[in-house]
Amino acid sequence: MSKPSRRTVLGASLAGAGAAMSGCSIPPKPGKPAQPINLEGFDQLPRGLSEAASFPLVEAIAGRRSRRFAKGTEIPLGPLAYKSSEAAAPLSELEQMMLLTAISGQTGWANLIPYKENEPGYVANYMASATGRTFPSAAGFQTSEVFFTDDNGTYIFETRDLRSDSVVGDDTPMNLSAYLNRHRTRIKKLSEGRLNTPATPQHMETHNEWCANVPGSTLIIPVCDLAQHHILNLCYIVQNGAGIYDDIRGQAIPGLETFDDVIAPDQLYPMSYVDQMSLTEVTVETTSGLYAGALMLQALGLGGWMYGGINQLSILGASGDPDVPGLGFQFDHQAGWPVPNVTGLEGIFEGHCPPHFPSMRDAVEHVVDRKFGANGPYNAATPGPYRQNAKARSAATRHSARFVECVTTICDYIFKEYGKFPASIPSIFTMMYLQAHQLDRGFYDEHFGENSYLRTHRDHDRNWTIQGVR
Repeated sequence: MSKPSRRTVLGASLAGAGAAMSGCSIPPKPGKPAQPINLEGFDQLPRGLSEAASFPLVEAIAGRRSRRFAKGTEIPLGPLAYKSSEAAAPLSELEQMMLLTAISGQTGWANLIPYKENEPGYVANYMASATGRTFPSAAGFQTSEVFFTDDNGTYIFETRDLRSDSVVGDDTPMNLSAYLNRHRTRIKKLSEGRLNTPATPQHMETHNEWCANVPGSTLIIPVCDLAQHHILNLCYIVQNGAGIYDDIRGQAIPGLETFDDVIAPDQLYPMSYVDQMSLTEVTVETTSGLYAGALMLQALGLGGWMYGGINQLSILGASGDPDVPGLGFQFDHQAGWPVPNVTGLEGIFEGHCPPHFPSMRDAVEHVVDRKFGANGPYNAATPGPYRQNAKARSAATRHSARFVECVTTICDYIFKEYGKFPASIPSIFTMMYLQAHQLDRGFYDEHFGENSYLRTHRDHDRNWTIQGVR
């Protein structure tokens, strides 16, 4: 008998589903009901936090707007001119933690990609992280971290990798106080004071100069190790029996023809296509997290919006202006490059390429170790969600020395030919940010009709006040 086609299997599945729904089969066992969020453990519980914990998702989606006018700001001219009568005010610490964990919180164990037919153990081995976060990541690569700045300083919020204090987010019911407390330990202060992003065209889009990164606000900045993501994409391609060729230079990658035992010589992707695939994937990863944060703004009753209107090089520290050090990332610049290539922040967030790794081979081997070494998703000793956890994790095929050599050949060529890795996209990437601030409702009351903000915005100051102190 011939193997059924995808269309046939899909049709059979739909027929089976229809039978089940029509009552012609045994009804499914009821699932375990979801538990409400546990709000015990807070010394003082503002009403705003209780409301945020139960705020309807549909209301957050429908009520999401870019609300740019913060307390303490001014529009001096035009039909929407308005000067705030209220002083700039920061987010409360609880509001900031709720926002950070919405954008990049660890939420428990990631589910492995459960089936791949042509793998010996039938479990796909693409992933690089054993833990899940609040946003999806292409094939579970998880190569980004979140930085943020407020009036007090600039910080990194590290949730990408598993730590010895175990995964967070597996409590049922979720204890919100414990969840936030464990995430507080992931915050590392990098410098004092707000990140300097001058309101000038070199550093900021002119339509944002009056409202971006203003006093009182929290500016959240996801940054991706695009070099690592690209290595993982090359692993993905080679795992599926293909390679790449250099369509920019119009040539084959020397030495790749010797790996016909690993990849099919006639199955080659254009290098520029793979570059764009990696760039697109990290953009989706980081922006998805920010969208979760934008929804949380509605639940918390905060103003703010997602935007990309601050120069990425100014944020990272590669603008060329010595008075704007940004986050302090290292960068390289060569003749012919239109912009510098940012490579990493030493000891904090280092890209998987030189100078932060001695060679591209070292970077590739580090990626392989992240997948299969201690705390990796395919290490039998890593805990997880499965009843037979070690069996599930160890089923994935470990990359062979020959496989590593093939991927390294590609990566070495790119770095030597172009002086950077990847070839046509940045090693370190940021593009979109999310700003949160205290909303000045007076602006909206004067210039808008009804329903320009939500009930959480209307009641915010009262709901987030405890004993007269925010």
